[in-house]
Amino acid sequence: MDIKLDPSRDDLPLMANTSHILVKHYVLDLDVDFESQIIEGTLVLFFESGNRYRKKSSSTEETCQSESDEACKFRTPEPCHVPVTNTRTFSSKMGYNDFAIYGKGEKDTSGKDGNHDNQEQASGISSSKYCCDTGNHGSEDFLLVLDCCDLSVLKVEEVDVAAVPGIEKFTRSPKLTVVSELRNQIVHELVTLPADRWREQLDHYARCSQAPGCGELLFDTDTWSLQIRKTGAQTAIDFPHAIRIRYRTKPQGRSVTWTSDQSGRPCVYTMGSPINNRALFPCQEPPVAMSTWQATVRAAASFVVLMSGENSAQPTQLREGCSSWHYYVTMPMPASTFTIAVGPWTEVKPETCSPNDQAAKRPFSPSEADFRCASICGHVEYPCRFQNASATTQEIIPHRVFAPGCLRGACQETLLQLVSPCLSAAHSVLGTHPFSRLDVLIVPANFPSLGMASSFLTSVCPDQDSLTCGPCYKAFLFKFACPNSPHIVFLSQSTLTGGSHLCGTRLCHEIAHAWFGLAIGARDWTEEWLSEGFATHLEDVFWAKAQQLAPHEAQEQQELRACLRWRRLQDELRNSPEQLQVLRPSKEKTGHVTDSGSSVVKHGLNPEKGFMQVHYLKGYFLLRFLARRLGDDTYFSFLRKFVHTFHGQLILSQDFLQMLLENIPEEKRLDLSVESIFRDWLESSGLPQPLQTERQAGAECGLARQVGAEVAKWNRVNRRPRKRNRRGTKEVFEKLLPDQLVLLLEHLLEQKTLNPRTLQSLERTYHLPQQDAEVRHRWCELVVKHKYTKAYKDVERFLQEDQAMGVYLYGELMVGEDARQQQLARSCFALTQEWMDRCSAQVVAEMLF
Repeated sequence: MDIKLDPSRDDLPLMANTSHILVKHYVLDLDVDFESQIIEGTLVLFFESGNRYRKKSSSTEETCQSESDEACKFRTPEPCHVPVTNTRTFSSKMGYNDFAIYGKGEKDTSGKDGNHDNQEQASGISSSKYCCDTGNHGSEDFLLVLDCCDLSVLKVEEVDVAAVPGIEKFTRSPKLTVVSELRNQIVHELVTLPADRWREQLDHYARCSQAPGCGELLFDTDTWSLQIRKTGAQTAIDFPHAIRIRYRTKPQGRSVTWTSDQSGRPCVYTMGSPINNRALFPCQEPPVAMSTWQATVRAAASFVVLMSGENSAQPTQLREGCSSWHYYVTMPMPASTFTIAVGPWTEVKPETCSPNDQAAKRPFSPSEADFRCASICGHVEYPCRFQNASATTQEIIPHRVFAPGCLRGACQETLLQLVSPCLSAAHSVLGTHPFSRLDVLIVPANFPSLGMASSFLTSVCPDQDSLTCGPCYKAFLFKFACPNSPHIVFLSQSTLTGGSHLCGTRLCHEIAHAWFGLAIGARDWTEEWLSEGFATHLEDVFWAKAQQLAPHEAQEQQELRACLRWRRLQDELRNSPEQLQVLRPSKEKTGHVTDSGSSVVKHGLNPEKGFMQVHYLKGYFLLRFLARRLGDDTYFSFLRKFVHTFHGQLILSQDFLQMLLENIPEEKRLDLSVESIFRDWLESSGLPQPLQTERQAGAECGLARQVGAEVAKWNRVNRRPRKRNRRGTKEVFEKLLPDQLVLLLEHLLEQKTLNPRTLQSLERTYHLPQQDAEVRHRWCELVVKHKYTKAYKDVERFLQEDQAMGVYLYGELMVGEDARQQQLARSCFALTQEWMDRCSAQVVAEMLF
C-alpha cells in the first residue's frame, strides 16, 4: 500500500515548553451542562521553573513550532484590579466543595475563535519573538506555552497565594520584599512538601486555588496552544507560579464525547482522543510533565461523576438538584491520563458478598503508609504503594462497577464475577498494585474501542471477477494518546455477551496497563509498544491464572492466541503503509525534544493509525520471543524486578532491553543485543525475521489442530449434494472454545462458497448469535459474504449494538453492490449515526455515500 504521509497532518504537536517550566499540580473546578453540552469553570496551575533556564543562554535560539501568524499575537486584557471584583471573598473556612466560580454571569466577549477578545492591543505584543523563543532569557518577556485546542479561554490571571490565611509558614525568606517573588516562593515550598504531608499539601492547593486574582495576564491561542505572558516577567523564575484560567469546552471539542447511554439518557466522557486532553483543559501534554491534580465537578443530582482519582468519591448536595464530586491524585502522572465520565450510571453490586469482596471494600489510605526508605524507589517523591508493606500484599484492591441501569443484570452475571480474580491474578504475576482502587464503567454503545476486535475486509481480486474475503484485520483499540487512565477502566457493552472469555481477556488487558502504560510510561509516545505490547502479552498470563488453568491448558490456550495474532499481524502488515509498521519510527531521535521541551508524536494524527494493531502485535511477539529465550520463570521474575526499579518513571525501549539483557545468562544471550533488537523488531517494517523463523519451525498447537479437523468436516458437509442417502455418515462436531470458534470461522471465510444449508447448520451447531462479539463478528462476515439473508437480522443487531467493532461491516455490505445489503447498511447507519463516534461516523459515511 503506497500512501504518502503528510507530516503537517500526521504528526501530533506537543507545544508546551516543559524545559522552562513544569506544572506540578492542577486544581479543576468545573460545571457540567448537558443542555449546552459544555463543561465550564476554572483551572488553577501551580508551577515549578526549570533550573537550566535560570540564566540567559546566548547560544539558544529555538525554532518556532508553528508558522501561523496567529501564534505571535496576544490579546490585552482590561486593566487589572486587585482584588478582582468578580471573585468571591476568600475565607479560610471554605472547603473543597466551595470552590469559587469566577466570572459567572459575565458577558461573553469571546470572538469567533472562542477566546476572550479585548480589542486593545499592547504595543509590540505581536512580535514573532514571543512565539519563536519561548525561553526569552534576555530583555523579552517569558512566554508560557500550554497545549490547548477546541477551548474558549475567557480569562487568565495570576493568583495571589500570599492572601491565603495561614500561608505565612511557607515564606521562609524574610529578605523577600518583592511580592511576586514572595508568591513564587510560597508555591515552591508548597509543591516540594514531602510525601508524608500529602493531605496538608492538597488542602493548601485547594485553599490557594480560591485566593483572589492579582492581575490579569496577556494570552492568545493558535490551533494547538495557549500562550500566556506577564509584562516584565523575563524568565520562568519571574513568571507567576500560580495562575487561574477561566474557560469552557466546545460541544464538538475533540477530547470530549457527548452522547446518550444505552438507556437513552445523556452522558459525557473523555478518553481515546488522538489529541489527548487539550480540548478538556489547557495543560502540558508531553509525558515528562508529570503532575498531580484534584478536581471538583458539579452536575445534576441524577448524575454520577467518575474520574481518575485515588478516592472513591461520594456526592455532596450543594442545592436542590445539584451535586458536587471531588477527586484527587497524589502520584505524578502525565495530564493525558486524566479521565472523567459523567452520566446516570448505576453502581452494580453483588447480591451476596464473598470474603474477597469484603476485603476489597476496605479502603487503603496512603496516610496509613509505613514508609520505607525513599531510596528504594527511583521516582520523584510521592506516597508510593511500593514502599508500604500493607499495600504490597493487597491482592485485590477496592473496586466498583458502574453501568446504565438496563445493563445491570448483564454486569452482575459476567463482569462483576471477574474483577476480583483478574486483579488477584495480576498481583500474583507482577506484585504490588500501583494504584489504590479501580472503577470499571460500561460506556455507551458508540464508544469507538473494545479490545481485540478484528474483521475481514471483502475485496475484489484484480485477476478475478468474484468477491473474495482476504482477511484484513482492523481493530478499534484504546487510542494511543490516552490508552489508559489510573483508577478507571472503560469497557464496551460488547464484552458482556457470550460468556466470560472476551470480557475477562479485555479486563486483564486494561488491568495490565496499571503497570505498563501508567506506573511505567513511555517517555516518547511513538513507542506505544511499551504499553500495548506488554498489556497484550500479559493479558494471556493474567487470564490463565484468573481461570486457574492447569499449566498445560494455559500453554495450549496461549499458543492458540499466538496463532490468531500471527494471522492478524501478517494481514495487518500486508494492508498498511510501511511507515506505520515501525515501532520506533524516530529511531536514534526517539525521546528528543527541542530546547523548550516541545516535540511531535510521529504519525500521531494519522487517521489510519487508530485502526491498526501493529504496536500491540509486534510488541507482543517481541516479548513472547524474549520470554521464551529466558524461560517463563526467569522472565517474569525479571519483570517484577523491572517494575520495582522503574515504577513512577518514564522509559525508552533501551531502558527495558538493557536491563533485560543484563539478566540473561551469557549462554542464552547468543546474538541478542539492544542493537539487534532495534534492527530486527523495532526499527524496521514488515515481519521481524526472528519471528518468521520461529513460526516456520514451530508445530501447530493441539487446539489449532482440532480446529483444522473441524474445518475439514464442514468442507465435507458443504460438498454434499442436497439430496443424499439418509443412511450416510453424519458428521459429529466437537465443542470449541471461543478462540477456536474464531479460528474456525476465519478458515471458513477463506472458502470460496458456503451454501445456505451449511451456514444454517453452522449457526445451529455453535449457537453463533449467542456467542461473544469476536465470534459474532466473524459470523456476520460469513453472512455478508455469502448473502445469507436468513441471518441479516444478526448483522443489523451487530451494527447497532457493537459499534466499536462494526465499522468495516459497512464497507463489506457496500462493496458487493447488492441492493438489499446496501439498504441494510444505510438503514442501520441512519439509526445510529447521531450517536456514533465522530471518527467512526465519518469513515462509515465515506463508505456509504
